[in-house]
Amino acid sequence: MSTPTRATYRTMDQGTAEDYALIARAEDENNAGLVPRVLTLVEALDEGQQAYPISRLDHSLQSATRAFDDERSTEYVVAALLHDIGDTYAPHAHGAFASAVIAPYVSERVAWIVKVHPEFQQYYYAPHMGGVRDAREKYRGHQWFDDCVEFCEKYDQNCFDADFEHRPLEFFRPMVEQIFAREPWSVTP
Repeated sequence: MSTPTRATYRTMDQGTAEDYALIARAEDENNAGLVPRVLTLVEALDEGQQAYPISRLDHSLQSATRAFDDERSTEYVVAALLHDIGDTYAPHAHGAFASAVIAPYVSERVAWIVKVHPEFQQYYYAPHMGGVRDAREKYRGHQWFDDCVEFCEKYDQNCFDADFEHRPLEFFRPMVEQIFAREPWSVTP
């Protein structure tokens, strides 16, 4: 008799303990490949139509390099690296996309910064594109408001410098591996 490779139910409420054990093993195997998939999202920032002074990949590498050079925490450096990974697949919600990827592995503060950074970033460019410069003001009073202002000031809006020498993606791989090796908050014992 062969070992089943798929659960047998038609509706989740019909699933058996064996079905869910099989699913859990498959999900564990899938999750083991998360770091390479996340790094592929970073690499994808080098593709597509871009009019920025540098590629979005170089922007992200600059952001992470600056955070590393400022001796920010590993999770902060990884967040700086990954903050724009949603640009390719969720261009109108790229912060929420990136935050959803990292949130189970980082502090709520860092996940929130990544999630809302696009609205804070409008401070720098919105007047030139018909947008609302003060979009971030709706968050005024939030406990991490100033943290997001700082992130955008030090690790986002200034990371389009064609003369800045950033570290390569492979430099950050061990940090990404360290963060994604953490027990995700969504897993219950």
